[in-house]
Amino acid sequence: MEVLQLLISGLSLGCVYGLIALGLVLIYKATETVNFAQGEVMMLGAFLAYTFVNVLGWPFALGFVATLAVMGVVGALLERVLMRPMLGEPPFAALMLTIGLGFVLRAIAGAAWGNEPHTLRTPFAGDVLRFGELVVGTENIAIVLGTAILCGGLYLFFRFARVGIALQAASQNQLAAFYVGIPVQRVFALVWALSAMVAATAGVLVAPVSLIDPLMGFIAIKAFAAAIVGGFGSLPGAIVGGLIVGVVEQFASRYLWPGFGDTSAYIILLVMLVARPEGIFATLQRKKV
Repeated sequence: MEVLQLLISGLSLGCVYGLIALGLVLIYKATETVNFAQGEVMMLGAFLAYTFVNVLGWPFALGFVATLAVMGVVGALLERVLMRPMLGEPPFAALMLTIGLGFVLRAIAGAAWGNEPHTLRTPFAGDVLRFGELVVGTENIAIVLGTAILCGGLYLFFRFARVGIALQAASQNQLAAFYVGIPVQRVFALVWALSAMVAATAGVLVAPVSLIDPLMGFIAIKAFAAAIVGGFGSLPGAIVGGLIVGVVEQFASRYLWPGFGDTSAYIILLVMLVARPEGIFATLQRKKV
């Protein structure tokens, strides 16, 4: 029973890692830029949801939709104002820009909301379901279900929506996509908006478990490891990598020693880089010229 309890906790935690990794992979596939501020974008989304729901007193559903809308605009603005001028610059410059963006977002959050932890009022937190000796928190169920629904929606978007198909085409070959009439720059803005909305969803889901504070974005370091494990070009791999990291972390903390759980993600990353650097789902595309 203890194993099942740890498995459920690991899966819910892994879903959060997977969602953050999903945003990382979305941006990388389209723009070949690694957004090291993805965790801070998640943190900003969580604080916005806290503002709408707790401070303004909006219903949770309305506050969540408003958070997604605002974060979509924020993501598009980040691409337009910060990343688009970096086109043609060395990749290292764009990478350093995203690291600096993370510092700025943490400073803004600390100034606007303070550095003390906040609790997001949600309809799925605080209750438990009992199945014999097994106790499952409703927030864990909400994380898993929310992740499944989001992944299903993204699959349908990329599979059937014209915009989603155009996004896939631009991520595979930007020049060919431009020649067939796809507005590549608009697609890039959409990718950043979509990635910010995914990160905000992760922030709202994890808020009842880890609370909200300006430093919660550091969880993205483990999400980066999850993206590498799954394959840093595979959307399904991001989720699978997140689940692996989350489950291993829970079991390592329980059966090895407590501090080992926090470092297990990096050990998995090192092992994967040595044994299979392309990740579980080796779908990285060579840039076509």
